[in-house]
Amino acid sequence: MRIVLFFLRCIVGVLATLGFLMVAGAGTAWILWGQVETLQVRKDPLPETMVLTLDLATGLIEVKPDNPLSRVSLGPSMVLREMLDTLEAAGADPRVKGLLVRLGRGSPGLALVQELRDAVRDFRAAGKFAIAFAETFGEAGNGTQHYYLASAFDRIWLQPSGDIGLTGFSLQSPFLRGVLNEIGIEPQFGQRGPYKGATAFITEEALPAPQRANLQRLLDSSLEQVTQGVAAARGLSPAAVARLIDTAPIDSKRAMEAGLIDSMGYLDAAEADALAAADIADEDKQEAFVALSDFAKRREAAVASGETVALIHGLGPVILDAGENDPVFGRLSMGADTVAAAFRAAMDEPDVKAIVFRIDSPGGSYVASDVIWHEVKRAREAGMPVIVSMGGVAASGGYFVAAPAHAIVAQPGTITGSIGVITGKVVLTGLWDRLGVNWDGVKAGARADTWSPNRNFTAAEWSQVQSTLDRIYGDFTNKVAEGRGLALQKVLDVAGGRVWTGADALDVGLVDALGGYRKAFALAREAAGLDPEAPVQVRVFPEARDPVRAFLEDALGDVLGAPGMSTMVRGLARVVRALEPVARLFESLGSGSRGAELTLRHVEEIR
Repeated sequence: MRIVLFFLRCIVGVLATLGFLMVAGAGTAWILWGQVETLQVRKDPLPETMVLTLDLATGLIEVKPDNPLSRVSLGPSMVLREMLDTLEAAGADPRVKGLLVRLGRGSPGLALVQELRDAVRDFRAAGKFAIAFAETFGEAGNGTQHYYLASAFDRIWLQPSGDIGLTGFSLQSPFLRGVLNEIGIEPQFGQRGPYKGATAFITEEALPAPQRANLQRLLDSSLEQVTQGVAAARGLSPAAVARLIDTAPIDSKRAMEAGLIDSMGYLDAAEADALAAADIADEDKQEAFVALSDFAKRREAAVASGETVALIHGLGPVILDAGENDPVFGRLSMGADTVAAAFRAAMDEPDVKAIVFRIDSPGGSYVASDVIWHEVKRAREAGMPVIVSMGGVAASGGYFVAAPAHAIVAQPGTITGSIGVITGKVVLTGLWDRLGVNWDGVKAGARADTWSPNRNFTAAEWSQVQSTLDRIYGDFTNKVAEGRGLALQKVLDVAGGRVWTGADALDVGLVDALGGYRKAFALAREAAGLDPEAPVQVRVFPEARDPVRAFLEDALGDVLGAPGMSTMVRGLARVVRALEPVARLFESLGSGSRGAELTLRHVEEIR
């Protein structure tokens, strides 16, 4: 077996080396081309009359990685805050007459759609037009969130062959307990809170009643927001929109009759409509249409002035490590080391007057969450205002870290709460018996193998697991009560692992205001005692690395002393482990559940 593994590792090593050389060449070329392209873009002046264009299929991201390889993997995606700032600048630019956006592709979350709807409405309020075009809103699928976004525009164009899949929301999950019983695998997990469903898919044969009720309310609240938003935007009654939802998908002809769209046609017709609205001749359209990303690069940026507000991102699962931005697998994680250091750096910077903490996380490690919680609390106690802006999801550990902030802002569709805890392991003894595998070994210490998947918890160990859950749940709820200024019983009433939409979370006191980045920065100004209209400089912590250095550090981490190499090594190790015997694979999986988890599983993926 060792010989096989040796050859497998050699093969992986050769492939990794070849891959690195190819990636290195591509990365270097990208860096050089990016510099040339940037110079060229800045050299070309913007037209005096223009219509901005945006194709949401290119995607939106919360933060742009400094490693150029990760940027390449993301393609032309724009950073959400950059897009919002650019639309705001475009609204004040007399050369910009309107906006043409292509919708219907990709899978934006509800909270992201609401952030964009707010930005489009503000753009229109500045006297500009906004036109949405889609080939279809959900071809043989769900187009609810795309159409919800489109409804914020002045006019909606739909291709004649397209449909409006305004069908609502659904959540489904496989439940594997029956299969696990058949193959001899026994999940042993404890939790605090009947609504905590992170492991229900392996511990239960169907959705437990408390979780079913909670998730039903989550979807009902989301659909209420969409129904009311579409009705208000399209001049329809909520009842009429609800009937349309229940009979969707809706073909283009019926959509016209129902008032859901304004015109049927192809992209060229929508472009002609935009040119006419901007009073631009058709022969000038090539110059007149400017991509929003190009406008962001080519416009004269305002000279940074005013007081400084720090922006710290907490994205992805919470881990007890540095934050991960994997250039191979494209994962983000809220590393306690990185986020805590960012808070300390912002606190030490005398020019920083407030901190906006942007969170988009389903939770993760309890201990890592506590590290970040401490830094947020320390900032608040030092008189530094901390305003949390929640993205698509801020639940479990993602809510834990927000609790001490001065104020919490969420979109109506943000998934939040899930105040609960879960821990345990999967026991594989039945599987080994069926396979005829006998595990044997030695240990020093009565509980050295407590978390081994090859035996059950003893009665004493299970009692200690329960005590640990009680301690962590008590700590979580008490810290929420302290941070939110709520009575403990009030927190217990809304905890138990229950998830809420932002709209419902506002009603029960878990958030302070509804909105996105703009609302969070407005509250930061207010908390810092700044003029509401005064300009502010937004400074991101930690500061981005130079792209060339970032590439070299992440590619040659151990050589240059950076943590990026360990990430890539872990990625390659996963390939090797996947080729190892089933026993070793299960061992690695079983040992991964030692820490207590404050996490939410897949609920953010509402479809």
